[in-house]
Amino acid sequence: MNKGELVDEVAKKTSLTKKQIDAVISATVDTIMDAVAEEDKVTLVGFGSFESRDRKAREGRNPKTGEKMEIKATKVPAFSAGKLFKEKVAPPSE
Repeated sequence: MNKGELVDEVAKKTSLTKKQIDAVISATVDTIMDAVAEEDKVTLVGFGSFESRDRKAREGRNPKTGEKMEIKATKVPAFSAGKLFKEKVAPPSE
């Protein structure tokens, strides 16, 4: 599902226009990205959490030459699914 399809699905479930929904989704995504970039954690209860994680420096290989190279430490965005989301994707078996 792409952003346009998401807007369409949300429009079916609300009384908002597609233009309004697109603006809300864009603002939400921008706000989450800004917060994570500032090392804040964003938690949407039941859905999941967005945060910045540190990735340590490590040794890698150049895929073309096979030569060893140092990969620098960096920060990466991360998402952890919440309990309700996990259960929706993979319902617990009984």
